[in-house]
Amino acid sequence: MTADTADRTTGTSERRREQRGWYFYDFACSVYSTSVLTVFLGPYLTSVAKAAADAEGFVHPLGVPVRAGSVFAYAVSLSVVVAVLVMPLAGAAADRVGRKKPLLAVAAYVGAAATTGMFFLAGDRYLLGAFLLIVANASLSVSMVMYNAYLPQIAEPDERDAVSSRGWAFGYTAGALMLVLNLVVYSGHDSFGLSESEAVRICLASAGLWWGAFTLVPLRRLRDRAVAPSGDGAVGSGWRQLMATLRDMRRHPLTLSFLLAYLIYNDGVQTVISQASIYGSQELGLDQTTLITSVLLVQVLAVAGALGMGRLARTHGAKRTILASLAVWTLILAAGYFLPAGEPLWFFALAGAIGLVLGGSQALSRSLFSHLVPRGKEAEYFSAYEMSDRGLSWLGPLVFGLAYQLTGSYRDAIISLVVFFVLGFVLLARVPVRRAVAAAGNPVPERI
Repeated sequence: MTADTADRTTGTSERRREQRGWYFYDFACSVYSTSVLTVFLGPYLTSVAKAAADAEGFVHPLGVPVRAGSVFAYAVSLSVVVAVLVMPLAGAAADRVGRKKPLLAVAAYVGAAATTGMFFLAGDRYLLGAFLLIVANASLSVSMVMYNAYLPQIAEPDERDAVSSRGWAFGYTAGALMLVLNLVVYSGHDSFGLSESEAVRICLASAGLWWGAFTLVPLRRLRDRAVAPSGDGAVGSGWRQLMATLRDMRRHPLTLSFLLAYLIYNDGVQTVISQASIYGSQELGLDQTTLITSVLLVQVLAVAGALGMGRLARTHGAKRTILASLAVWTLILAAGYFLPAGEPLWFFALAGAIGLVLGGSQALSRSLFSHLVPRGKEAEYFSAYEMSDRGLSWLGPLVFGLAYQLTGSYRDAIISLVVFFVLGFVLLARVPVRRAVAAAGNPVPERI
């Protein structure tokens, strides 16, 4: 073996080791998205808000009348506003100093601590619940900026679809494992000597403990790359870099076109994920055990969906595969509008369809965007991407909450989300992705 071959073998081995560590952050934080955001917190926070509501069903934070059933959706939307203010600065700072890992650690453990603190959400403390949700959601968004920015550094262009899909598969596997434990605790709470409220609060807190524990794996395996030192102050350089990033992104209009499309359709995806449990419990009258089981089904099928759509992307291209998934999402929402109340079987069927497209559409969007990022600007550009992914997804929850506030019908709220998928499809179809990759100065994969 020549010295050159040995170096390449060593480099490949080190890259694989980093990739395996990278997968584990999805394994760590995805339990928050599944157990907390998707299953337990929406219905539970809604019940806490209703306990604090007046005779007309309204609570009054800061003197503003808010229907108790809209508190969760509004809190999700507000968490996004906080994330939007922090994420670009975090991304710019990471690229400036080349230290993504410490920022990943801080964001992850602040989010994990806020999630663990949900154990104390009881009685009529809906404001505490909303505050912890805002902190945890914003922290997750910041941590995902750092996490996603590693992808172009640890994976070659032709392997990013597969690496990104495996990361999502790890996340959905973790979500499924945690939901099995949650199902045992919740359904058997009487035998454990727990009230239903205590069981829910234990499930919420356990997600925070899981998040914190498994974050140790990527923190040990990922490494930061050195960058040229800068004499600018940390805060000043962060704001200046943010402005420079916004100016730089105007030089890559095709990358911006993809981000706009992704902003629209992913807003719909994130809203469906966060509001599905409220729709199931409040509109369809399904119990918590049914909701846990349906989300568990989503997690199991999402693993297969992420890996399967990754394979489809190798033969048909990531763009076409994502477009097909958006068409399926539109059909899912239309079917959801007509779901009969009190019929778990139909809800399970819908959950299965969501699982098959959820992981793949998210994983392929992330890997496709990684090809559109100019080299050396990964964290900056992924901060903009994260605004679209978990960050700027404020409009969907706001539309959902307003639709319910105005109509009192969750069916009207869920069907209002169709516009996000239709418009996102149209905008993505218009993006010439091969030209966009070349314009960003990156090698164009054989199939994209």
